[in-house]
This record gives sequence, structure tokens and C-alpha cells, in this order.
Amino acid sequence: MRITGTFLDEISHDIPHQNWSAKEWDLDFKYMQAVGIDTVIMIRSGYRKFITYPSVYLQNNHGCFTPPVDLLGMFLTLADKYNMNFYFGLYDSGNYWDTGNMQHEIDANRYVIDEVWQKYGHHKSFKGWYLSMEISRKTKGAVNAFNTLGSQCKAVSNGLPTFISPWIDGKKSVMANTTNLSKADAISLQVHEQEWSEIFAGLKNSVDAVAFQDGHIDYNELADFFAVNKKMADQFGLKCWTNAETFDRDMPIKFMP
Repeated sequence: MRITGTFLDEISHDIPHQNWSAKEWDLDFKYMQAVGIDTVIMIRSGYRKFITYPSVYLQNNHGCFTPPVDLLGMFLTLADKYNMNFYFGLYDSGNYWDTGNMQHEIDANRYVIDEVWQKYGHHKSFKGWYLSMEISRKTKGAVNAFNTLGSQCKAVSNGLPTFISPWIDGKKSVMANTTNLSKADAISLQVHEQEWSEIFAGLKNSVDAVAFQDGHIDYNELADFFAVNKKMADQFGLKCWTNAETFDRDMPIKFMP
């Protein structure tokens, strides 16, 4: 099985910025196309005050900084050039991580979705949306957020597809700010299937595909979890992708590829 898509990790929680110019990005897209990548997903359009495009709404209402380069416009132009499918990742205000309240993300992104589609929707490479609220298990308000934002994305773009990429609450699912490398209270396969079946059952045609992250469970668990994920996706009419976490963080950190 070949890898045909990749995330563009433009503004990161814990991966250093490369400070690439358009020249370096153009070369990277060229190399990606050469190895068979046909889909690129901007992992998020902003995080807290750093944003990837000059958003009037986010600057005026969230105090976001003016970006020196319109990365979103650059990525779409390069995706046009190299005949790739581009998925737009929504904005992450950071409030959910601080408070556990998903409503902040809904409120901000309802404006972002309209703003982005109006300004960038003409690009031929704009082929879908990534609902970038990363969750695991029964996150309060997650189903409502996916339904609200996913439905709006599809409505403004004449039905372009949406997808989510949750993590599995396995033994490697530990916080970056702790010294732990694993945890004892990892989710079982049975509970994973039960909880995610309930979540998928609540989606109202607002999400088209799910790509579970594979980096939080042990290697010997991969086959079983992959099988259950595919079973659930088929049951609830979702496409089943896999987020194979093969990235290099270019720095000493405990989350290895």
C-alpha cells in the first residue's frame, strides 16, 4: 500500500518551523508529486495567534498576528501547479485545549469557513476540508462540533468532502509536558469500538472520512485496531483512511515516528 497523501504542518504545537520560502516549498511539492503524493492537507489554518493567511476576522476578533506570507494562498497555488488535491484544515483557537469547551472552535470557524471559501474557493485544487479538532473517546461537544462545522463546510462548497483524524487513546497517548512514555490505563479494543460507534452514529452526513492516528498504540495492536476501524467506517458509511505518523520532528523529543 502506497502513501498518497500528507499533512502540511505549517504552524505546529511541537515541531520547529522551517522558515521555507516559496522556492523551497515548490521543490518540496515537486518531490512529493514524484513519489506519488496526490493529496496535501493543511493540518490547521492557524493556532492561537499565528495564522496562515491574512484573516480579517481572526485579526479583528482574536487578536491574531498578520502573517508575513500568505501560506494558504501559496499552498493552493502549488497544489494547482502540481495537480494535487488540497484539503483545508480549520483554525485552532487553543481554547479547547485550555478549557475542554469545543464551543470556542465552533464560534471561530463558522466565520473562517465562509471567509476562506469566498477568498480561495476558486482554486481548482481546493478539494475538501479537514475538521482539525483532534479528539479521542467521548470528548464533550465533539459530535455537535463535527456536525455544525462539517455541514457548513459542505454547504458553502457544494458538497466537498470532509474528514477527521482522531487519535486512539492507547498506551502511548501521554501528554508532552510529562516525563511519562506510556500509561497503564490504555483503552481496550472493545471500549474503543463501543465509544467510536456511538460517535459515528451521531454524525449527520457531516463527515465523509475518518483517518485514525496510528502513533498512540503499540505495534502489536495495529492490526486489530485497523480492522475495527475499517469495520466501523463501513458500518456508518465513512471512508476509512489511516494517518500513518511517519514524520520527523527534527529535534530531540519523546514522540518518535
